[in-house]
Amino acid sequence: MILNGSQIFVEVLVEQGVDTLFGYPGGAVLNLYDELYRNQDRIHHIMTAHEQGASHAADGYARATGKTGVVLATSGPGATNLVTGIATAYMDNVPMVAFTGNVGTAVLGRDAFQEAYIEGITMPITKHNYTVRRVEDLADTMREAFRISQSGRKGPVLVDIPKDITAASCEFTPKKPAEIPVNTEVDAEDLARAAELINQATRPVVYFGGGVAVSEASCQALRDLIAKADMPATYTLMAAGVLNYGDKRNLGLIGMHGTYTANKAVDQADLVLAIGARFSDRVALNPEKFAAGAKIVQIDIDASEVDKNVLVDASVVGDAAVVLQALLPLVHAAEHPDWFAQIAEWQAADYQPKDSETVLKPHQIIRETCEMTGPDTTYVTDVGQHQMWAAQYVLHTKPRGFLTSGGLGTMGYGYGAAIGAQVALGNGHRVIHFTGDGSFHMNLNEACTAVSYELPIITIIFNNQVLGMVRQWQTAFYGKRYSSTDPERKTDYVKLAEGFGAKGYRCETMAEFRAALAEALTNEGPSWIECRIDKDEKVLPMIPPGGTVQDITMTDDERGQV
Repeated sequence: MILNGSQIFVEVLVEQGVDTLFGYPGGAVLNLYDELYRNQDRIHHIMTAHEQGASHAADGYARATGKTGVVLATSGPGATNLVTGIATAYMDNVPMVAFTGNVGTAVLGRDAFQEAYIEGITMPITKHNYTVRRVEDLADTMREAFRISQSGRKGPVLVDIPKDITAASCEFTPKKPAEIPVNTEVDAEDLARAAELINQATRPVVYFGGGVAVSEASCQALRDLIAKADMPATYTLMAAGVLNYGDKRNLGLIGMHGTYTANKAVDQADLVLAIGARFSDRVALNPEKFAAGAKIVQIDIDASEVDKNVLVDASVVGDAAVVLQALLPLVHAAEHPDWFAQIAEWQAADYQPKDSETVLKPHQIIRETCEMTGPDTTYVTDVGQHQMWAAQYVLHTKPRGFLTSGGLGTMGYGYGAAIGAQVALGNGHRVIHFTGDGSFHMNLNEACTAVSYELPIITIIFNNQVLGMVRQWQTAFYGKRYSSTDPERKTDYVKLAEGFGAKGYRCETMAEFRAALAEALTNEGPSWIECRIDKDEKVLPMIPPGGTVQDITMTDDERGQV
């Protein structure tokens, strides 16, 4: 059949199973939007306040479901506004396809109105990207984008479509979506070497990351291995929720703001089994001293990650679920009572925050939220102190239930991602958005999106009236020279929420917070709960950059010094 480019665009989206698209219209994509209008019964379009919000929404949709998130923007500034969201997805291996419009092919490269070379701009932050120059290539280019996004190490792909391509016509042949290949081949020698090192260990530790959290098969295979070999485990920010928090083998978060126990166990281990984790600088703060007394075995889908940040003794390249399932029969059933006895001693000495009923404490806000909302809640964070508190104190076992920007650390990520998650999961599912006043100011304009689509997202704002994490570093490392971390903003969040059409609450005690959250849980649309916390609240424990567990800080004196 003969279709124009805009019709092909819609048909391929439907063919690929896309039912939701996030975006913002503009001149270069008017033909596409006209066709979307004609196909409202097939594709649900969510219009955000800003293209960055749309990209984060597509990201949140993908993280919450495992499906490919899709975003559409016009040329020039519309396309460049996607860049931060694309980079966020790239760093955290989130499957996303970003479509951008562009000026007509006849004027490409001539600085036409609202032209930007988005293919070149996004080359370093995508798995692959394309500019479609013939309408005959559009369908297969889109299909290839979806395949690449979900294959192997997942990530974003960009397809740039000049306006004349959306109007031109050609023959279109429908196709079924390509099957995403999973490499089930695992090197037998590498696998045997890994099993040998695990079986020899008396003080093993599993350290796993986002590469495990992407599939339930990986998560279950990991749980089975940990139980059989009786190994304690620690995880990165991207893998919160894989292990039950009541499990004795769960050591908690690792790294700069990880538990003393997790960091100490890795430091004293004789084997570290790293799975789907890349030894980032927030985990291996001093690569030369990271697990210095241990043999290190790395399992990763991407061979380029092996030996990149930390040199390892053995490695197995492959999908985490496939490798772990192949490894399980080779690993001996074991018990490590002496090792767990030592771990119990470290846990007794670990950092424990103090409760209060007279002032708001971050850990209490988070734990109370968990208790009042239930185990199926999806939590979304922005970036900063509140993000680390959430990673430390949100107690849930749901790998896709904790959405946060890990690799890029994108302030302003949260509201868009929460919108994407809420749209994906439906209004019957509870989505909680934790944010700080600094992060929230960056993209709070997306409140209008949440209101327009009646999304019952509850945003909990940790308002210390400063840029908390940067200020904490200035306290610790810059002699309390608080340069540009006290913006002296006078924002009234209750009035602002009401101005957008949302419900707003302000709290200064736990009793006020409980009452506000209880009411917010009954609201049909979005709610904001402002929590006034002390500007000198710290994220603890903390290991300084370049340090080791020997440098960890777990106390905070009354003057707010770390």
